[in-house]
Amino acid sequence: MSRVGKHPIQILDKVEVQISTTPAGGQTVKIKGPKGELQSSFRNEIVITKENNQLIVTRKDDEKLTKSLHGTTRAMIQNMMIGVTDGFKKQLTIIGVGYRAQLQGNKLVLQIGYSHQVEVVPPEGIKLEIDKTQTNITITGNNKQTVGDLAAYIRAVRKPEPYKGKGIKYSDEVIRRKAGKSAAKKA
Repeated sequence: MSRVGKHPIQILDKVEVQISTTPAGGQTVKIKGPKGELQSSFRNEIVITKENNQLIVTRKDDEKLTKSLHGTTRAMIQNMMIGVTDGFKKQLTIIGVGYRAQLQGNKLVLQIGYSHQVEVVPPEGIKLEIDKTQTNITITGNNKQTVGDLAAYIRAVRKPEPYKGKGIKYSDEVIRRKAGKSAAKKA
């Protein structure tokens, strides 16, 4: 039995859960809460039931694919539950002289050492915030995957480099620094 998959998911207050069957035989879970609504479809090897204010995820058989889907499905539903109640947040930090970010409407404009500005339009349901120094970006939303994908996309525009540490990094990320050429010659 999956260690993650066997744990029931508690349905929190102010959260509505609907489970329906898809034409392909799978199930669709729709969760509505204070921070919005999320919906996801799951394969027919996994059975999702609602009992006593809990969601229980079980599998139909012990095939290898079904076992791998069991814990994944439970984790995805748990993340949906957290997303509609608390939401998810990622923070990025811009390091470099003259590097900065601005919001123009809902569009993020990055000036990070290229000959042109880089514009990033966030998907629907994602909110961007920038602090006064224009070097800290906060991405918030109710879908964990979308928030993480946007943060990774923005970071990939100018990854932090190991010599001076310039670039865009996650706020809790540690960049391993390398010694430059001149340090190598002196040794």
